[in-house]
Amino acid sequence: MRTTSSPRGAKWLTALFAAAACLLPAANAQGYAVDTTDNIRASAKTLAFDLMKFYNGNQSGQIPGILPGPPSDGKGDYYWWEGGALMGTMIDYWHLTGDTTYNDVITQGILHQVGDNRDFQPLNFTASLGNDDQGFWGMTAMLAAENKFPNPPADQPQWLALAQAVWATQAAPDRHDDTCNGGLRWQIPPTNNGYDYKNTIANAIFFNMGARLARYTRNETYATWATKQFQWIYDVNYIDHDSWKVYDGGHVEHNCTDINKAQFSYSAAILVQGAAFMYNYTEGDAATQDMWKTRIEKLTQGLFRDFFPKGIAFELACEGRQGACTPDMVSFKGYVHRWMAMVTQIAPFTRDTILPVLKTSAEAAAKQCTGGATGRVCGFYWSGGVFVDPAVDKTTGAGEAMDVLAAVSSLLIDEADPPVTNTTGGTSKGDPNAGTGSRHATEPAKPITTADKAGAAMCTILLIAGGIAIWIFMNLGD
Repeated sequence: MRTTSSPRGAKWLTALFAAAACLLPAANAQGYAVDTTDNIRASAKTLAFDLMKFYNGNQSGQIPGILPGPPSDGKGDYYWWEGGALMGTMIDYWHLTGDTTYNDVITQGILHQVGDNRDFQPLNFTASLGNDDQGFWGMTAMLAAENKFPNPPADQPQWLALAQAVWATQAAPDRHDDTCNGGLRWQIPPTNNGYDYKNTIANAIFFNMGARLARYTRNETYATWATKQFQWIYDVNYIDHDSWKVYDGGHVEHNCTDINKAQFSYSAAILVQGAAFMYNYTEGDAATQDMWKTRIEKLTQGLFRDFFPKGIAFELACEGRQGACTPDMVSFKGYVHRWMAMVTQIAPFTRDTILPVLKTSAEAAAKQCTGGATGRVCGFYWSGGVFVDPAVDKTTGAGEAMDVLAAVSSLLIDEADPPVTNTTGGTSKGDPNAGTGSRHATEPAKPITTADKAGAAMCTILLIAGGIAIWIFMNLGD
């Protein structure tokens, strides 16, 4: 599903963006105003506009759904998964503000990346695919179902079915083995660097999706898997049993006992959100629900202790050391704000603990957005209250923009509907068999036959001929 805009259309779109930028309010010397609901909406609108300037997937010749990259190809700073994170951020933006401006672009981007088997394993990215990468796209599809994001056309894959497909591929036997007594590996293809590593984020995403699918569908199979997956993460000591710190992972050759104790905020937050969904799902079973309540409380205490000093988001593993944060890491704050805001809806007992912290952090985030020629560019360092010059530390990209948009728009969480289920207004169609027939990235591709080569040659000829015809047509009037 390539974009249908012409090169002349792309130039016109660029001019339109430049003109529209003049109509948007620049942040003042104190950053964005977030003191009233109207100001939050206005600030979020401008932040969304500036964020989407990093995305060119809706322009002619570009690939829908992804941010410029990957770094290994010299095309940009962003890996495939972060496109899925952008789509999720914009779905939440729509849900919280009601602004439909980007909905068609987001739908196009998501559907373009589903792959031939409709399970977010597109062939262009399969060779470097991690379980966490695929999982991020799956969570975006799940979010679209929960938020009642407009459904795709009937002949296209549906949001819930896409989430089910991702979950099913990750529950398949070829993704699990006996090393470390279970758990997903970080990478999917055995030839990938990192295939020998079982990390928290890949397993936490699988847990999170299982918990959310359980609540949405009331299918106990998802809940059973989610319970098992959380217990594995805990038993392998990726969650410290005393402090509830969440660590990064371990290697299979050491039976995952060589724990890398690096801490990342999104790993803790995604576990809190998954536990909140299980808390909600187990309503009526007091003992089980109380167990999940305790896990939410302990993980939240650890998250705020380690990643919100002074109540402001701080990425412990890299912040404070110039140049230490990767383009991946600088996007984590936004996910934490989004996921923790949703926790307050499905586990309401957390509101008084979580919302004041998110408010303080969002205010700090908005305050430092005073950089660049527009006077409203956002950076990564929120605690200091001032914008950090990119010449000192280059932190003004899509990840930083996503962070602040997520933090600011999440201030509207109390006005938003909670995530739906298939019995509380959900309209997305599911498919419990989705993903079960997928060719997994661990399987060899089917050999190319002479007929395949002949067909490819014919397609190439037709594409060249068509391209010439389009070029002549587009230039007749120039």
